[in-house]
Amino acid sequence: METSLEKQPYESTKEYGGFWLRFAAYLIDSIIVGIPLTILSIVIFMIFFGASDAFNTMISDPYYMETEMTDEEAFAFMGSYFGALGVTFLVNLVVAVAYFAGLHASKWQGTVGKKLLGLKVTDLNGNRISFWRALGRYLAMAILSGIFLIGYIIAAFTEKKQALHDLIASTVVLKK
Repeated sequence: METSLEKQPYESTKEYGGFWLRFAAYLIDSIIVGIPLTILSIVIFMIFFGASDAFNTMISDPYYMETEMTDEEAFAFMGSYFGALGVTFLVNLVVAVAYFAGLHASKWQGTVGKKLLGLKVTDLNGNRISFWRALGRYLAMAILSGIFLIGYIIAAFTEKKQALHDLIASTVVLKK
């Protein structure tokens, strides 16, 4: 004898990670990634500017740039600055992609912040996402979601609490 309960398919109830919980996880991740990257960025700039005598002279005499700096010294200074800026940008990009995309695609299914708060990133069926999907999700978050924060705000109005980068990558953030 079959009851009406036996005929119904089993469907687990999914509890989605809300805006404030996800914000707290991102804040934790920003601290974890931001502090070492800030220190590394300072070291990179020190290495590049250490090679430029113009920087040392500017530190000792602030009026040097206005009065005595030659064009050659100015170009050396600007070269050091843009070189350090380029290397810092590349290092920051590689570390951020490795951290966010790598951990979202890992068996953890989320960053350290998400793991600490009991969240995980899945596809729409609840499965682990690939590195390429995680990379697309991260790039969409970095480029699109930050514009006027609208990409994050729409999470309050979607049924599955998906931000813009989640909608683009077809992912959801679930509570474990």
